[in-house]
Amino acid sequence: MFDFGFEFRDPWFLLLAPLALLVSWVMTQSSSSLLFSSTANIAAAPMSIRQRLSLVPPILMGLGVAALVVALARPRTPERETQVSREGIAIMMVVDLSSSMNARDLTEDVALNRLDVVKEVFTDFVLGSNDNKMGGRRDDLVGLVTFAGYADSVCPLTLDHGNLANIVKDLTIVEVREEDGTAVGDGLGLAVERLRRSKAKSRVAILLTDGVNNAGVIQPTKAAELAKEYDIKVYCIGAGTNGTAPVPSRDMFGRLTLVGMPVQIDEETLEEISDMTGGKYFRATDRDKLGEIYSAINELERTEVSEIRYLRYHEHFAYFLSSALGLLVLAGLLSSSLFRKLP
Repeated sequence: MFDFGFEFRDPWFLLLAPLALLVSWVMTQSSSSLLFSSTANIAAAPMSIRQRLSLVPPILMGLGVAALVVALARPRTPERETQVSREGIAIMMVVDLSSSMNARDLTEDVALNRLDVVKEVFTDFVLGSNDNKMGGRRDDLVGLVTFAGYADSVCPLTLDHGNLANIVKDLTIVEVREEDGTAVGDGLGLAVERLRRSKAKSRVAILLTDGVNNAGVIQPTKAAELAKEYDIKVYCIGAGTNGTAPVPSRDMFGRLTLVGMPVQIDEETLEEISDMTGGKYFRATDRDKLGEIYSAINELERTEVSEIRYLRYHEHFAYFLSSALGLLVLAGLLSSSLFRKLP
């Protein structure tokens, strides 16, 4: 309740502290007298308890005056506080779900395809991970657009990152041939449409694909022009190898094996999109590299944090004032009753 590391608002009142000693001294000097033929018998008599405690009222009066002086000086304890203001970023993740994402070239574990690896790193980016030192995007609005032959807005911009992570966990590669393809332009265009409505100060799209635009109605560069018009920065990630990549396939006996499949990433277009919008293009050939890329983007797009520091005070004068009144009243009562002096 009480902190001795206090300060005084009006310390000049402490100059009145000697009054406490003066009041005590004056009270001890006041005396009454009676006429006796001789005081020898009185001097020889033992002192009573009241005589021994006769200095109590002056002491209490002095302490009361001292407490009153301290109360007038307004003792208080400063308490420093910091108010943190965070201005988040709106981030729309754009992820390729085409059949080529089934390739097994981002990790040595052939049970994991490209999409499996992307989902793991995506979750680390949003929620945070100690492994790659990503702290998560807890103050940012994050949404998700997926695309293959068609683009789909899977999750709007949200701060509920736990729910977003569950949605990402359930993502699957397209299995219907009619829905397959790589509509990069449509995916980016849909992300721009979602981001342009956000009132966030900074808006970013992170586009990940492993192929060449071969579907949809919007050309990737046209979508990039729209992003530039709305001041939306686009980071592009090319995932996987060029040339051939191992892809699961069943042989004539129904056994699942890995066969080489021709793959190609349109790096030129992805670089153009990034340059047009003020972003950056990255190439991820394995899981570690992909994690490094998301860590780099995490550092490039930092949430603006500002601190407002201020002081507030806990006032203690009430304790001293109440103590002073109590001591003065008690000294007065004792002086006029138990330690009363005859006139």
